[in-house]
Amino acid sequence: MSYQVLARKWRPRNFSTLVGQEHVVRALTHALSEQRLHHAYLFTGTRGVGKTTIARILAKSLNCETGITPTPCGKCSACQEIDAGRFVDLLEVDAATNTRVDEMRQLLENAIYAPTRGRFKVYVIDEVHMLSTSAFNAMLKTLEEPPEHVKFILATTDPQKIPVTVLSRCLQFNLKQMPAPAISGHLANILQAEGVPFDHQALALIARSAGGSMRDSLSLLDQAIAHGAGKVDEAQVRLMLGSVDQDHLFVILEALQEGNAAALLQVASTLAVRSFSFASALQELAALLTRIQVLQCVPDAADEEDPDRERIAALARGLSMEFVQLAYQIVNQGRAELGLAPDEHAGFLMTLLRLHAFRPRSVPEMLDSARGPSRPAVARQVASALPVAQESAAPELPVSAPPTRRETPVDDWGNIVASLNLSGLARELALNCELRRLDDGLCLLRLPSAKGHLQMKPSPDRLQQALVEHFGRQLMLRIEVGDTAAETPAELAGRQRQVRQEHAETAIEQDFFIQEAKSALDASVVKSSIKPID
Repeated sequence: MSYQVLARKWRPRNFSTLVGQEHVVRALTHALSEQRLHHAYLFTGTRGVGKTTIARILAKSLNCETGITPTPCGKCSACQEIDAGRFVDLLEVDAATNTRVDEMRQLLENAIYAPTRGRFKVYVIDEVHMLSTSAFNAMLKTLEEPPEHVKFILATTDPQKIPVTVLSRCLQFNLKQMPAPAISGHLANILQAEGVPFDHQALALIARSAGGSMRDSLSLLDQAIAHGAGKVDEAQVRLMLGSVDQDHLFVILEALQEGNAAALLQVASTLAVRSFSFASALQELAALLTRIQVLQCVPDAADEEDPDRERIAALARGLSMEFVQLAYQIVNQGRAELGLAPDEHAGFLMTLLRLHAFRPRSVPEMLDSARGPSRPAVARQVASALPVAQESAAPELPVSAPPTRRETPVDDWGNIVASLNLSGLARELALNCELRRLDDGLCLLRLPSAKGHLQMKPSPDRLQQALVEHFGRQLMLRIEVGDTAAETPAELAGRQRQVRQEHAETAIEQDFFIQEAKSALDASVVKSSIKPID
């Protein structure tokens, strides 16, 4: 006996087994139960969401020998013949190949004759938007006032092309795309019935790749079973779909967190060697960033059954919410620009390097920047018609400290923090603390009240462990909350940035070419556009 593909073998035979279209099922079930039958129905939706399937179930409900019912028996000759596609009073027409007016007229001429076997003569016209204008005009009168024994069921993927005169004569039902969880659940039920071993993660991959189409998911499932030699395995499905292993995506984000550009290059090379889809890689990276942001905003939303929950939680703690938003935008933009790149590998690599360029700055970088030269180079934006300006000397600006704060013995603590192996909230906690005491096995820090949220677990534990590893001896970490007497490393870095900004603005204002441009063009300097060069 020949093999029957899963999409045909598991096509729903009644409304109760239909997946994902509850709103349509509810309306049709009530109409059939109350005998409130319309003469024309229009089902719209993308491919593989159940338009033809619902049409056949509706035809069975209308012609079942037990009577008009929302639950056809499936055993009478009418139900069995409709399932087999040989019921004489069910006429399925492909409008894509029968577009002409003559074919439509010939079809409608037979509508006046009573049904041969069933209660109703049912016309199912698939892809009805493909009919010509003349064909639509020919069916208008019959569609509006058909004989009592005739029912029209129209199906289309593009309702915009159907004349409004036809739309107004039909009850219209818009079928939704199948949600991925509903697809994967249905596939799991099918594989259990078929006795095929499977991984749930593999079904989730197939469900996402199907793009909301149940038929596409069943076709992919057939392919996955063949590819996996009788089982549906996640690794084999990823290979079949060209999907990227989640581990590569985690390596990318962890490398960004550590500022490791070499690891990003290695990931790009690995994906190129294994011929993975770079567009799919960026798509899944965006999905992973979404999961991280959701966990950052709603910690209780974590899925306890997710095998990657620990790594996602670690990234959620280590990456700032702002960077996750920025990374999501960069990844989606990079995916859209793949077609413009010299090749997809170059486009993917540049997207990763763009993420690296905009990553959060590490502790050593922040402190090095804070201790930078007192007269930094200044970035200037001058009209393109003007020659490049030479840097003019800027007067030294006095750095004033708040009167209630004593000027900083923070170099030691700043250097200590720079050498600690810290990231995420633990790093921010250290940068925002003032060192009060470090001796006799005790490290006493003071944290401003406004920064009290940085003590969230496990940041203090990580900071203590990093201090123990740095000094090579046991240290007890104690953090008190209150006003600090000296600048913290984070405050020092912020003050130094402000000083450099003021230097840059002064240098721009005093630049000869800038003054000439302002005078000649009646222009003004937008201070927010001035950025000092570190």
